[in-house]
Amino acid sequence: MGKHLVVQKFGGSSLANVERIQSVAQRVVSYKKRKRDLVVVVSALGDTTDELVALAHKINAEPPEREMDMLLSTGEQISVSLLAMAIHKLGFEAISFTGAQVGIITDTTHTRARIIRINTEKIREELRNGKIVIVAGFQGVTLNQDITTLGRGGSDLTAVALAKELSADECEIYTDVEGIFTTDPRIEPKARKIDAITYDEMLEMASLGAQVMQARSIEVAKKFNVPIHVRSSFNTVNGTMIVKEVKRMEDALVTGITINRNEAKITICNVPDQPGVAAKIFKELSEGGVNVDMIVQNVSHTRKTDISFTVSKAELAKTRKIARKVCREINAEDILENQGVARVSIVGVGMKTHPGVAARMFDALAKHRINIEMISTSDISISCIIKKRYAEAAVKALHEKFKLG
Repeated sequence: MGKHLVVQKFGGSSLANVERIQSVAQRVVSYKKRKRDLVVVVSALGDTTDELVALAHKINAEPPEREMDMLLSTGEQISVSLLAMAIHKLGFEAISFTGAQVGIITDTTHTRARIIRINTEKIREELRNGKIVIVAGFQGVTLNQDITTLGRGGSDLTAVALAKELSADECEIYTDVEGIFTTDPRIEPKARKIDAITYDEMLEMASLGAQVMQARSIEVAKKFNVPIHVRSSFNTVNGTMIVKEVKRMEDALVTGITINRNEAKITICNVPDQPGVAAKIFKELSEGGVNVDMIVQNVSHTRKTDISFTVSKAELAKTRKIARKVCREINAEDILENQGVARVSIVGVGMKTHPGVAARMFDALAKHRINIEMISTSDISISCIIKKRYAEAAVKALHEKFKLG
Protein backbone atom coordinates (compact mmCIF):
# COMPACT_ATOMS: atom_id res chain seq x y z
CA MET A 1 0.00 0.00 0.00
CA GLY A 2 2.90 2.29 0.71
CA LYS A 3 0.80 4.88 2.48
CA HIS A 4 0.89 5.49 6.24
CA LEU A 5 -1.88 3.26 7.63
CA VAL A 6 -3.58 3.95 10.94
CA VAL A 7 -6.03 1.61 12.68
CA GLN A 8 -8.22 3.46 15.19
CA LYS A 9 -10.71 2.01 17.64
CA PHE A 10 -13.45 4.03 19.32
CA GLY A 11 -15.27 2.62 22.35
CA GLY A 12 -18.94 2.98 23.22
CA SER A 13 -18.53 6.02 25.45
CA SER A 14 -16.81 7.85 22.57
CA LEU A 15 -19.97 7.25 20.49
CA ALA A 16 -22.63 7.75 23.15
CA ASN A 17 -24.67 10.41 21.31
CA VAL A 18 -24.94 12.34 18.03
CA GLU A 19 -22.44 15.05 19.05
CA ARG A 20 -19.84 12.47 20.01
CA ILE A 21 -20.30 10.54 16.77
CA GLN A 22 -19.80 13.80 14.87
CA SER A 23 -16.66 14.61 16.83
CA VAL A 24 -15.25 11.12 16.14
CA ALA A 25 -15.98 11.73 12.44
CA GLN A 26 -14.07 15.03 12.61
CA ARG A 27 -11.10 13.35 14.28
CA VAL A 28 -11.01 10.58 11.65
CA VAL A 29 -11.22 13.14 8.84
CA SER A 30 -8.37 15.19 10.35
CA TYR A 31 -6.13 12.11 9.86
CA LYS A 32 -7.39 11.62 6.33
CA LYS A 33 -6.47 15.24 5.53
CA ARG A 34 -2.90 14.40 6.56
CA LYS A 35 -2.87 11.75 3.81
CA ARG A 36 -3.32 8.75 6.10
CA ASP A 37 -5.07 5.52 5.15
CA LEU A 38 -7.63 4.76 7.85
CA VAL A 39 -9.35 1.68 9.18
CA VAL A 40 -11.70 2.60 12.03
CA VAL A 41 -13.07 -0.05 14.39
CA VAL A 42 -16.08 0.90 16.52
CA SER A 43 -17.99 -0.51 19.46
CA ALA A 44 -21.74 -0.25 19.98
CA LEU A 45 -23.10 3.16 21.01
CA GLY A 46 -22.91 3.98 24.73
CA ASP A 47 -24.63 1.29 26.81
CA THR A 48 -26.32 -0.45 23.87
CA THR A 49 -24.72 -3.83 24.60
CA ASP A 50 -25.80 -3.80 28.25
CA GLU A 51 -29.33 -2.79 27.22
CA LEU A 52 -29.53 -5.65 24.71
CA VAL A 53 -28.28 -8.13 27.33
CA ALA A 54 -30.94 -6.91 29.79
CA LEU A 55 -33.62 -7.21 27.10
CA ALA A 56 -32.59 -10.79 26.33
CA HIS A 57 -32.72 -11.77 30.01
CA LYS A 58 -36.27 -10.40 30.29
CA ILE A 59 -37.27 -12.82 27.55
CA ASN A 60 -35.22 -15.79 28.73
CA ALA A 61 -33.02 -16.03 31.83
CA GLU A 62 -30.73 -18.48 30.01
CA PRO A 63 -30.80 -17.42 26.36
CA PRO A 64 -29.05 -19.65 23.80
CA GLU A 65 -25.54 -18.31 23.18
CA ARG A 66 -25.90 -18.40 19.40
CA GLU A 67 -28.94 -16.12 19.61
CA MET A 68 -27.13 -13.79 22.04
CA ASP A 69 -24.43 -13.30 19.42
CA MET A 70 -27.07 -12.65 16.77
CA LEU A 71 -28.59 -9.99 19.04
CA LEU A 72 -25.44 -8.32 20.35
CA SER A 73 -23.78 -8.00 16.94
CA THR A 74 -26.54 -5.55 15.92
CA GLY A 75 -25.13 -2.90 18.28
CA GLU A 76 -21.99 -2.39 16.18
CA GLN A 77 -23.97 -2.47 12.96
CA ILE A 78 -25.73 0.69 14.13
CA SER A 79 -22.54 2.54 15.03
CA VAL A 80 -20.55 1.69 11.86
CA SER A 81 -23.32 2.99 9.62
CA LEU A 82 -23.90 6.19 11.62
CA LEU A 83 -20.18 6.98 11.68
CA ALA A 84 -19.96 6.42 7.92
CA MET A 85 -22.89 8.84 7.44
CA ALA A 86 -21.21 11.44 9.68
CA ILE A 87 -17.98 11.19 7.65
CA HIS A 88 -19.90 11.49 4.35
CA LYS A 89 -21.51 14.66 5.66
CA LEU A 90 -18.01 16.12 6.14
CA GLY A 91 -17.33 15.49 2.45
CA PHE A 92 -15.19 12.36 2.68
CA GLU A 93 -15.75 8.85 1.35
CA ALA A 94 -16.36 6.16 3.96
CA ILE A 95 -17.72 2.62 3.81
CA SER A 96 -18.95 0.49 6.71
CA PHE A 97 -18.69 -3.29 7.11
CA THR A 98 -19.82 -5.86 9.64
CA GLY A 99 -17.24 -8.36 10.91
CA ALA A 100 -18.73 -10.97 8.59
CA GLN A 101 -18.60 -8.76 5.48
CA VAL A 102 -15.01 -7.90 6.07
CA GLY A 103 -13.99 -11.55 6.52
CA ILE A 104 -13.16 -11.87 10.22
CA ILE A 105 -13.35 -15.67 10.51
CA THR A 106 -13.68 -17.12 14.02
CA ASP A 107 -14.10 -20.48 15.72
CA THR A 108 -17.56 -21.61 16.84
CA THR A 109 -17.36 -20.66 20.53
CA HIS A 110 -20.35 -18.34 20.80
CA THR A 111 -20.08 -15.22 23.04
CA ARG A 112 -16.27 -15.54 23.29
CA ALA A 113 -15.06 -16.65 19.88
CA ARG A 114 -11.41 -16.61 18.85
CA ILE A 115 -10.27 -15.12 15.55
CA ILE A 116 -8.84 -17.77 13.22
CA ARG A 117 -7.96 -15.49 10.32
CA ILE A 118 -8.91 -12.25 8.64
CA ASN A 119 -9.38 -11.90 4.91
CA THR A 120 -8.14 -8.33 4.35
CA GLU A 121 -8.70 -8.16 0.57
CA LYS A 122 -11.95 -6.20 0.80
CA ILE A 123 -10.42 -3.63 3.18
CA ARG A 124 -7.31 -3.20 1.00
CA GLU A 125 -9.45 -2.72 -2.08
CA GLU A 126 -11.54 0.05 -0.46
CA LEU A 127 -8.39 1.74 0.89
CA ARG A 128 -6.94 1.71 -2.65
CA ASN A 129 -10.15 3.47 -3.73
CA GLY A 130 -9.33 6.19 -1.23
CA LYS A 131 -12.11 5.35 1.21
CA ILE A 132 -12.08 5.41 5.00
CA VAL A 133 -12.98 1.85 6.04
CA ILE A 134 -15.17 1.42 9.11
CA VAL A 135 -15.37 -2.04 10.66
CA ALA A 136 -17.76 -3.34 13.32
CA GLY A 137 -15.69 -4.41 16.30
CA PHE A 138 -16.42 -7.34 18.68
CA GLN A 139 -17.78 -9.66 16.00
CA GLY A 140 -16.92 -12.22 13.37
CA VAL A 141 -18.40 -15.14 11.49
CA THR A 142 -17.79 -18.89 11.52
CA LEU A 143 -17.06 -20.91 8.39
CA ASN A 144 -20.72 -21.94 8.68
CA GLN A 145 -21.82 -18.29 8.35
CA ASP A 146 -22.96 -18.07 11.98
CA ILE A 147 -22.37 -14.65 13.56
CA THR A 148 -20.11 -14.75 16.64
CA THR A 149 -18.89 -12.20 19.17
CA LEU A 150 -15.41 -12.01 20.68
CA GLY A 151 -16.27 -11.47 24.35
CA ARG A 152 -16.39 -8.33 26.51
CA GLY A 153 -14.10 -5.62 25.15
CA GLY A 154 -13.76 -7.55 21.89
CA SER A 155 -13.49 -4.41 19.73
CA ASP A 156 -9.96 -3.95 21.10
CA LEU A 157 -9.16 -7.40 19.78
CA THR A 158 -10.64 -6.57 16.35
CA ALA A 159 -8.48 -3.44 16.14
CA VAL A 160 -5.23 -5.13 17.20
CA ALA A 161 -5.83 -8.11 14.89
CA LEU A 162 -6.54 -5.81 11.94
CA ALA A 163 -3.45 -3.71 12.72
CA LYS A 164 -1.39 -6.90 12.62
CA GLU A 165 -2.95 -8.31 9.44
CA LEU A 166 -2.71 -4.99 7.57
CA SER A 167 0.81 -4.25 8.93
CA ALA A 168 -0.51 -0.87 10.13
CA ASP A 169 1.94 1.86 11.11
CA GLU A 170 -0.12 2.81 14.17
CA CYS A 171 -2.86 1.29 16.30
CA GLU A 172 -4.76 3.83 18.40
CA ILE A 173 -7.34 2.84 21.01
CA TYR A 174 -9.61 5.77 21.89
CA THR A 175 -11.41 5.72 25.22
CA ASP A 176 -12.98 8.08 27.75
CA VAL A 177 -9.76 8.39 29.78
CA GLU A 178 -6.42 9.88 28.74
CA GLY A 179 -4.51 6.62 28.91
CA ILE A 180 -3.48 4.01 31.47
CA PHE A 181 -3.25 5.33 35.02
CA THR A 182 -1.37 4.04 38.06
CA THR A 183 -4.82 3.13 39.40
CA ASP A 184 -8.47 4.06 38.80
CA PRO A 185 -8.55 7.89 39.06
CA ARG A 186 -12.17 7.70 40.27
CA ILE A 187 -10.94 5.94 43.40
CA GLU A 188 -7.63 7.74 43.87
CA PRO A 189 -7.56 11.31 42.48
CA LYS A 190 -3.76 11.32 42.88
CA ALA A 191 -3.44 8.57 40.24
CA ARG A 192 -0.93 9.47 37.54
CA LYS A 193 -0.99 8.77 33.82
CA ILE A 194 1.68 6.26 32.74
CA ASP A 195 3.52 7.35 29.55
CA ALA A 196 4.60 3.85 28.56
CA ILE A 197 3.87 0.37 29.90
CA THR A 198 5.01 -3.09 28.80
CA TYR A 199 2.71 -5.69 27.26
CA ASP A 200 3.37 -7.94 30.28
CA GLU A 201 2.34 -5.30 32.81
CA MET A 202 -0.71 -4.27 30.79
CA LEU A 203 -1.77 -7.88 30.33
CA GLU A 204 -1.49 -8.45 34.07
CA MET A 205 -3.40 -5.25 34.87
CA ALA A 206 -6.14 -6.06 32.36
CA SER A 207 -6.60 -9.60 33.62
CA LEU A 208 -6.60 -8.37 37.24
CA GLY A 209 -9.45 -5.94 36.70
CA ALA A 210 -8.22 -2.75 34.98
CA GLN A 211 -11.09 -1.92 32.62
CA VAL A 212 -9.16 0.01 29.97
CA MET A 213 -8.14 -2.79 27.59
CA GLN A 214 -9.30 -6.33 26.92
CA ALA A 215 -6.66 -8.85 28.07
CA ARG A 216 -6.93 -10.96 24.90
CA SER A 217 -6.17 -7.95 22.71
CA ILE A 218 -2.94 -7.36 24.65
CA GLU A 219 -1.96 -11.04 24.21
CA VAL A 220 -2.28 -10.65 20.45
CA ALA A 221 -0.40 -7.32 20.48
CA LYS A 222 2.42 -8.92 22.49
CA LYS A 223 2.60 -11.98 20.27
CA PHE A 224 2.95 -9.91 17.08
CA ASN A 225 4.64 -6.88 18.63
CA VAL A 226 1.90 -4.38 17.67
CA PRO A 227 2.54 -1.13 19.59
CA ILE A 228 -0.71 0.38 20.91
CA HIS A 229 -1.46 4.00 21.77
CA VAL A 230 -4.30 4.31 24.33
CA ARG A 231 -5.67 7.86 24.29
CA SER A 232 -8.70 10.03 25.00
CA SER A 233 -11.35 10.59 22.37
CA PHE A 234 -12.14 13.97 23.98
CA ASN A 235 -8.77 15.70 23.52
CA THR A 236 -5.55 15.41 21.52
CA VAL A 237 -3.18 14.81 24.44
CA ASN A 238 -0.72 11.91 24.04
CA GLY A 239 -1.89 8.91 26.01
CA THR A 240 -0.06 5.72 27.02
CA MET A 241 2.06 3.60 24.70
CA ILE A 242 1.86 -0.17 25.27
CA VAL A 243 5.11 -1.66 23.98
CA LYS A 244 7.55 -4.53 24.40
CA GLU A 245 9.91 -2.89 26.87
CA VAL A 246 10.08 0.38 28.72
CA LYS A 247 13.21 2.16 29.92
CA ARG A 248 12.40 3.20 33.46
CA MET A 249 14.21 4.42 36.49
CA GLU A 250 15.64 1.54 38.52
CA ASP A 251 13.54 2.24 41.60
CA ALA A 252 10.09 1.84 40.03
CA LEU A 253 8.89 -1.33 41.74
CA VAL A 254 5.19 -1.05 41.10
CA THR A 255 3.64 0.32 37.90
CA GLY A 256 -0.03 0.10 38.77
CA ILE A 257 -2.70 -1.05 41.19
CA THR A 258 -5.94 -2.72 40.16
CA ILE A 259 -9.13 -3.52 41.98
CA ASN A 260 -11.75 -6.07 40.98
CA ARG A 261 -15.07 -6.10 42.82
CA ASN A 262 -16.71 -8.68 40.54
CA GLU A 263 -15.38 -11.72 42.34
CA ALA A 264 -16.99 -14.24 44.63
CA LYS A 265 -15.28 -16.64 46.99
CA ILE A 266 -16.51 -20.23 47.28
CA THR A 267 -15.43 -22.59 50.06
CA ILE A 268 -16.04 -26.33 49.97
CA CYS A 269 -15.92 -27.40 53.62
CA ASN A 270 -14.61 -30.63 55.14
CA VAL A 271 -13.27 -32.17 51.97
CA PRO A 272 -11.68 -35.62 52.52
CA ASP A 273 -7.91 -35.01 52.50
CA GLN A 274 -6.82 -37.56 49.93
CA PRO A 275 -5.08 -37.53 46.53
CA GLY A 276 -7.23 -36.71 43.53
CA VAL A 277 -9.94 -34.77 45.32
CA ALA A 278 -8.75 -31.31 44.29
CA ALA A 279 -8.18 -32.63 40.77
CA LYS A 280 -11.78 -33.81 40.62
CA ILE A 281 -13.21 -30.49 41.86
CA PHE A 282 -11.28 -28.32 39.42
CA LYS A 283 -11.63 -30.72 36.49
CA GLU A 284 -15.43 -30.58 36.81
CA LEU A 285 -15.35 -26.78 37.06
CA SER A 286 -13.13 -26.42 34.00
CA GLU A 287 -15.28 -28.84 32.00
CA GLY A 288 -18.25 -26.67 32.95
CA GLY A 289 -16.44 -23.67 31.47
CA VAL A 290 -15.74 -21.98 34.82
CA ASN A 291 -12.57 -19.92 35.05
CA VAL A 292 -11.16 -20.37 38.55
CA ASP A 293 -8.87 -17.62 39.75
CA MET A 294 -7.24 -18.01 43.19
CA ILE A 295 -7.16 -21.30 45.11
CA VAL A 296 -6.31 -21.85 48.77
CA GLN A 297 -6.38 -25.21 50.51
CA ASN A 298 -6.14 -25.23 54.28
CA VAL A 299 -3.74 -27.52 56.11
CA SER A 300 -5.49 -30.63 57.33
CA HIS A 301 -5.20 -31.82 60.94
CA THR A 302 -8.28 -34.03 60.90
CA ARG A 303 -7.99 -35.78 57.51
CA LYS A 304 -10.53 -33.20 56.30
CA THR A 305 -9.72 -29.87 54.71
CA ASP A 306 -11.40 -26.74 53.34
CA ILE A 307 -10.77 -25.66 49.76
CA SER A 308 -11.51 -22.05 48.83
CA PHE A 309 -11.37 -20.50 45.39
CA THR A 310 -12.57 -17.37 43.62
CA VAL A 311 -14.57 -17.00 40.41
CA SER A 312 -16.07 -14.04 38.60
CA LYS A 313 -19.60 -13.19 39.74
CA ALA A 314 -20.87 -13.76 36.22
CA GLU A 315 -20.02 -17.46 36.63
CA LEU A 316 -21.32 -17.81 40.18
CA ALA A 317 -24.61 -19.57 39.35
CA LYS A 318 -22.83 -22.07 37.12
CA THR A 319 -20.13 -22.61 39.77
CA ARG A 320 -22.66 -23.16 42.54
CA LYS A 321 -24.42 -25.85 40.52
CA ILE A 322 -21.20 -27.73 39.73
CA ALA A 323 -19.78 -27.34 43.25
CA ARG A 324 -22.93 -28.81 44.84
CA LYS A 325 -22.79 -31.83 42.56
CA VAL A 326 -19.07 -32.41 43.28
CA CYS A 327 -19.65 -31.86 46.99
CA ARG A 328 -22.04 -34.85 47.07
CA GLU A 329 -19.72 -37.03 44.99
CA ILE A 330 -16.66 -36.51 47.21
CA ASN A 331 -18.60 -36.54 50.51
CA ALA A 332 -17.68 -33.00 51.43
CA GLU A 333 -19.84 -31.29 54.00
CA ASP A 334 -21.07 -27.96 52.71
CA ILE A 335 -20.50 -25.03 50.38
CA LEU A 336 -20.12 -21.45 51.57
CA GLU A 337 -20.16 -18.49 49.23
CA ASN A 338 -19.10 -14.94 49.88
CA GLN A 339 -19.87 -12.14 47.43
CA GLY A 340 -18.59 -9.40 49.72
CA VAL A 341 -14.98 -9.67 48.59
CA ALA A 342 -12.71 -7.72 46.26
CA ARG A 343 -9.29 -8.40 44.81
CA VAL A 344 -6.63 -5.73 45.07
CA SER A 345 -3.42 -6.26 43.09
CA ILE A 346 -0.10 -4.54 42.56
CA VAL A 347 1.65 -4.96 39.20
CA GLY A 348 5.19 -4.11 38.10
CA VAL A 349 8.08 -5.62 36.16
CA GLY A 350 10.40 -4.20 38.86
CA MET A 351 9.19 -6.87 41.30
CA LYS A 352 11.17 -9.57 39.52
CA THR A 353 14.47 -8.19 40.78
CA HIS A 354 13.46 -6.70 44.15
CA PRO A 355 12.74 -8.84 47.20
CA GLY A 356 10.42 -7.59 49.91
CA VAL A 357 7.66 -6.12 47.76
CA ALA A 358 5.06 -8.49 49.20
CA ALA A 359 6.07 -7.60 52.76
CA ARG A 360 5.60 -3.90 51.97
CA MET A 361 2.18 -4.59 50.49
CA PHE A 362 1.03 -6.60 53.53
CA ASP A 363 2.45 -3.95 55.83
CA ALA A 364 0.47 -1.18 54.12
CA LEU A 365 -2.77 -3.18 54.43
CA ALA A 366 -2.06 -4.13 58.06
CA LYS A 367 -1.50 -0.48 59.02
CA HIS A 368 -5.05 0.20 57.80
CA ARG A 369 -6.37 -2.88 59.63
CA ILE A 370 -7.33 -4.58 56.39
CA ASN A 371 -7.36 -8.36 56.75
CA ILE A 372 -6.10 -10.52 53.86
CA GLU A 373 -8.20 -13.61 53.13
CA MET A 374 -6.28 -15.08 50.18
CA ILE A 375 -3.00 -14.28 48.42
CA SER A 376 -1.71 -15.16 44.98
CA THR A 377 1.43 -14.07 43.19
CA SER A 378 2.98 -14.12 39.73
CA ASP A 379 6.35 -12.93 38.49
CA ILE A 380 5.15 -9.37 38.23
CA SER A 381 2.05 -9.13 40.44
CA ILE A 382 0.71 -9.83 43.91
CA SER A 383 -3.04 -10.08 44.57
CA CYS A 384 -4.96 -10.16 47.83
CA ILE A 385 -8.60 -10.98 48.45
CA ILE A 386 -10.01 -8.61 51.07
CA LYS A 387 -13.48 -7.55 52.27
CA LYS A 388 -15.13 -5.46 49.60
CA ARG A 389 -15.87 -2.59 51.96
CA TYR A 390 -12.13 -1.97 52.33
CA ALA A 391 -11.43 -1.95 48.58
CA GLU A 392 -11.00 1.80 48.11
CA ALA A 393 -9.01 2.23 51.34
CA ALA A 394 -6.67 -0.56 50.20
CA VAL A 395 -6.06 1.06 46.80
CA LYS A 396 -5.26 4.42 48.42
CA ALA A 397 -2.97 2.86 51.03
CA LEU A 398 -0.99 0.94 48.40
CA HIS A 399 -0.85 3.89 46.01
CA GLU A 400 0.77 5.91 48.78
CA LYS A 401 3.03 3.10 50.02
CA PHE A 402 4.61 2.62 46.59
CA LYS A 403 4.79 6.38 45.91
CA LEU A 404 2.75 6.26 42.71
CA GLY A 405 1.08 9.68 43.12
